[in-house]
Formats: sequence, structure tokens, C-alpha cells
Amino acid sequence: MNEKDLHDVIELRKTLHRLAELSGNENQTADYIHRYHQQFSPDSIVTGLGGNGLAVVFEGKKSGQSILLRCELDALPIPETVNFEYASKNPEVSHKCGHDGHMAILAGVAKHLSQNPLKRGRVILLFQPAEETGQGAKRVIEDPLFKNLEPDYAFALHNLPGYKKGKVLIKEGTFAAASVGMIVELHGATSHAGEPQNGRSPALALSKLIQDFSAVPQFYTSLLVYTSLGDAAKVTVIHAKLGEEAFGTSPGYCRFAATLRAYSKSTMAILIKQCTKHAKNTAKAYNLKVDVSFTEEFPEVYNDSGLTELVNDVATKKNYKVQRIEKPFSWSEDFGVFTQKYAGALFGIGSGAKHPSLHNPYYDFPDDILPVGVGIFTGIIDQIINNPIPG
Repeated sequence: MNEKDLHDVIELRKTLHRLAELSGNENQTADYIHRYHQQFSPDSIVTGLGGNGLAVVFEGKKSGQSILLRCELDALPIPETVNFEYASKNPEVSHKCGHDGHMAILAGVAKHLSQNPLKRGRVILLFQPAEETGQGAKRVIEDPLFKNLEPDYAFALHNLPGYKKGKVLIKEGTFAAASVGMIVELHGATSHAGEPQNGRSPALALSKLIQDFSAVPQFYTSLLVYTSLGDAAKVTVIHAKLGEEAFGTSPGYCRFAATLRAYSKSTMAILIKQCTKHAKNTAKAYNLKVDVSFTEEFPEVYNDSGLTELVNDVATKKNYKVQRIEKPFSWSEDFGVFTQKYAGALFGIGSGAKHPSLHNPYYDFPDDILPVGVGIFTGIIDQIINNPIPG
């Protein structure tokens, strides 16, 4: 990228940072992206995909393979605690995962395509809504508007703190874990706090479930050790609410939530089965009614081996340092919905070895890795367009 193009994407990144909006409410962000990309004269812009999503489409004069590059529109419910001059205008919402940077990278690709028109094929720049809740990718793919946009290949990136800035991180096979949110509601009966025996408090049941859920990976999977079979698993208790702060009342209700993570469908099925069994058996033991529900489901991200090597080849040709990671990441990404249906690859770009972690209140996207993202994506496009992958 030349100096002017880099300046433009940095300014866009800062503008998008100011507009930070929660999953499903990315109205201003999507509108700004729409208006911004009109300057590049794409062949079409499809709006309203899966909610607030939009696709900026560039087509060559000759038919060819179709490439989808995807980024995310949404931010997080984390207050902006750092006094940036481009701080979020929404006080309780901020881009603490770097989606503002990911969007700016795709805008850099759009500018490149406007300056270097495709000779053949098609590139779809997808700005996807609601990644953080695991709903956006599924809604986009199921949207009738997406029927005419289905790609041959899908690619995405994520910035990764904890790794040297600008390093490209790749792995074939499972790249990131599957996860699902599990909610358990226990219904008993309130009573006077001086006469708890007259009610049915879920307090002891809740205490037992916190311990039982936390122990499930140890007793029903391979003790958190990743193997080629993908056995590793994790259950994280993320929320618990028991009764009300009413000192004269023994509680009659509690709501308990945990995140279940695994690297394979079979291991996830074990987690769901065992946690559900614990919830029902514990409720029965304490004479409570129980409701179990699931939310924010993310499939594992599975990288095609050939496309992973393509990313490696592009990065190597551009003299970016590449690291092959040995184990999948324990976080989740709904790009896995795309890799379930299309040949795809998600790769990482290091944000800095000591950079604040994702979802940390002091995190901010490092602008100096923007050219790496643009470079990898434009290199992928050039490689596939000029050297089509046999169908």
C-alpha cells in the first residue's frame, strides 16, 4: 500500500471505531460502509443481508471463480475506557475485538480492485453483521439475497494479540473451537428467610452445578489435552443469579449460564449430553423444575488444506513471516458457518506480543498491520484469478 492509501484506511478505521454498534444493531456502520464504497464503483452493492450485512461485489469481464472475503460489522458491550481522539460515540459499546480494523482492510481491498479491475471471476467483499453472537453468518447464508452470491472459496482473517506484529498465523484443519452458550433455569418456591424449610431454594443445587459443570471436561473428555482426534474441551461458568437481594426471603429461582467449547462435533455432543444430564438430575434431587436452553452457537472453523497453503504461498511471496500453529485456538468465530458449506480458510495476523488481548478494555486495533491484511487478501485474489484452482 502506498502512503496515501494507508492513510485513507486508517482514517476509515477510526471513523468506524467511533460508530461502534452492538450485534444486530449495526445500522450506522452498515450505512457508512455502503456510502464509502460507492466511490470505488463496484458492480453491485447488496444491502440488508442477514440483517444489516452488505456485500460489495466486483466482477471481471470473463467468467471465472468466485471469491468471498468476509469481515464483521459489530462491536462489543464494553465501555470505551481509553481516551482516544476517535473514541466510540456509544459510551457502553466499543470495538475491542478489532472488527473496525477488519472492515478497513476490506475497504483497502475494494480500493485495490477499483484501481486493478478483475479480468475474470468475481470478488465478494462481505461485511457481516452479528458475529459476536454467532448469529450473523447463518442469517447471511440463509438470506435469499445470498443465493446469487454463493462463492467457490471463502476467506477471513482475525488480528491476534500475543503474537509478533504482522506475523501471519495459519493452520489447516480445525483453526478455532466450536462453542455454545447453555442456560439452566431452576424453579423452586420462595419462603421466609427465617423458615427456609417451607420453601424450595435452588441455592445448593446451583452450588453443585457450578462444580459439576466445571468438572465435565476432566471426567468425560481427554483432560483438556488436544489430540488429532480433537478431544479437548472446556466448560466455563459465565453467569449465575440466585433470587433477589431481599434479606427476608429465601430464593425460589436461579439462572445459571456456561459456555461449552470443543474442537469437534463429537466432543461437543458429549459436553451437551453430560451438562444436560447434570442439570436434570440435580434439579430432581432438590425437587426443582428445570429449563435448559442453548444460545450463541458457533461451529468449529475448519480450514481447507489447499487454501491454507495458498495463504502461506501468498504470505511467503510478500515476505511476511508465517507461523504454523500446532493447536486450534480456544476462542470461537462464526466464520465456521461458511467453512461448513464452502472451501475456506481463516488466518490470523499478529497484533503484537504484548498487545492487550481481545475483549480487553484497553485493546485497540494496531493500524500498522492493516497493509498486511490488504496484502494477503489481494494476493489471494491475484493467485486464484491468475492461477485458477481446478474445479
